[in-house]
Amino acid sequence: MSEASIPSLLSLTIASVLAHITDIVDLTDIPDFLLIELFLLMASKLHQLRSKIAAASEFTSKHGCAYYKQLMEQNNKYVVEPPTVEKCNELSKQLLYTRLASLPGRYESFWKELDAVKQAWKNRHELKVEDAGIAALFGLQCYCWYCVGEIIGRGFTFTGYHEMGHSYMV
Repeated sequence: MSEASIPSLLSLTIASVLAHITDIVDLTDIPDFLLIELFLLMASKLHQLRSKIAAASEFTSKHGCAYYKQLMEQNNKYVVEPPTVEKCNELSKQLLYTRLASLPGRYESFWKELDAVKQAWKNRHELKVEDAGIAALFGLQCYCWYCVGEIIGRGFTFTGYHEMGHSYMV
């Protein structure tokens, strides 16, 4: 790998640096300046992270107790007495099995709604403009959430997936 093919890493992120060095088979193939820039980049990110953690810790130490007391006073009606670990385990089991018990009702509701959609499709010539607009907006909303999920899955990029290369050599 030639030094001319490696861009300056001061403006790159850690992910893009890793993308550049994944093609390297042996660590001795990595130029020294690249390792130094990678180290400096990671050190600067560590310093930023440390300062953010310190600020969050300071805020929590000043305001944490008051926030906790206010939160507990506002939501006291949801606290089960006695608030013990055993009671929490019992409640989590109750939640799990209550949700499992609700599956047949949800299954039945799904088929009822599917039948209603089929019936609306059969009578689509009687469909009002308002109903068609609501259906179109719902479809647009579903598509938008799909796009947001894709953007998040790509690492918050709009143009494509990050290529990280292979970690093995054949």
